[in-house]
Amino acid sequence: MNDLMIERMETPAALNRQVQKMFSDIAPRYDFLNRFLSCGQDRYWRKRAVSRLAPHAGERFLDVATGTADVALEIVRKGPKDSVRVVGVDFSEKMLELAQEKINSQGKNHSIQLKSGSAENLPFEDSCFDGTTTAFGIRNFSDVKQSLCEMYRVLKPGGRCVILEFALPQNSILKAFYRFYFELLLPRIGRLISKHPSAYTYLPETVASFPVRKEFSNLMQQAGFRDVAYQELTFGVVILYTGLKQV
Repeated sequence: MNDLMIERMETPAALNRQVQKMFSDIAPRYDFLNRFLSCGQDRYWRKRAVSRLAPHAGERFLDVATGTADVALEIVRKGPKDSVRVVGVDFSEKMLELAQEKINSQGKNHSIQLKSGSAENLPFEDSCFDGTTTAFGIRNFSDVKQSLCEMYRVLKPGGRCVILEFALPQNSILKAFYRFYFELLLPRIGRLISKHPSAYTYLPETVASFPVRKEFSNLMQQAGFRDVAYQELTFGVVILYTGLKQV
């Protein structure tokens, strides 16, 4: 068991500090590793998530744990031209720096604003967004229930919440192959490329212990979301969750 898993058991504040440092350390290789380790499927997963978000003209969205802003950029591309606004929030300043560079290079700085902050205490007023997204981030939050409540709070009535997260396949044969890749090969490749000793060991450990499917759907319902549903993508290695704020 690595240090990050020990910190998760001990204190949320310590976990936040460790995860924040980890993501700052791997930020320069983050995009490359996402493409490489997912065999390019990460683009497909984001497109599916934004399609479910269904951005309309004049709407404003919040991307929590925005990382290098891939989801935020996809929302802007999917929405009507120059009429959708996105705020991306992340607690890693290094990630935000790289995100800003990417946004500037694609000429989307008029559509996307970045802000430092944590999911457990979003720095926004109540009912100010038409939709919220988070892609592969909620598993890393120190307080998942509080983060869901915060996303619910900042949504307008009728607002949409879309969440992407990893899971283990339910099929026993697929699960065996996937665990071999996820728990043995991926950490070695990730460690070699990122030069970080534990980041890509932390990933499979948190996936294995995180609530998924019905259990996570129940957490969304407890936070107030209605019409909660989930869909398995790529043989169940990723789950797409959706929910609405009560009108």
